Parts: sequence; structure tokens; C-alpha cells
Amino acid sequence: MDHLMLMPILSIIAGVLIFIMPRLLNYIVASYLILFGILGLMPVMMAGGG
Repeated sequence: MDHLMLMPILSIIAGVLIFIMPRLLNYIVASYLILFGILGLMPVMMAGGG
């Protein structure tokens, strides 16, 4: 699945979870930042650059 298609899906899921359990906001934001940080670095890591 393309990561551009994954972003809106994750956003919807995160929004629903925040409505249900607001305490999850910190974990959801942290997970989102980590996940998309890794996805952003993937092309650099795959190319062998550093």
C-alpha cells in the first residue's frame, strides 16, 4: 500500500480513537510522527545514502 494512501486512513482512525479515548492523543501523535519519519527516511536508506 502506497504511503500516500495510508496517511488519510491513519488520520481517520486516529481521529476516531481520539474521540473515543482522548488520553490516546499523546500516543497517537507520537506514533504518527515516528511512522512518517521512518517512511520519509526510507528512500534515503534504500539508496544507501546517509
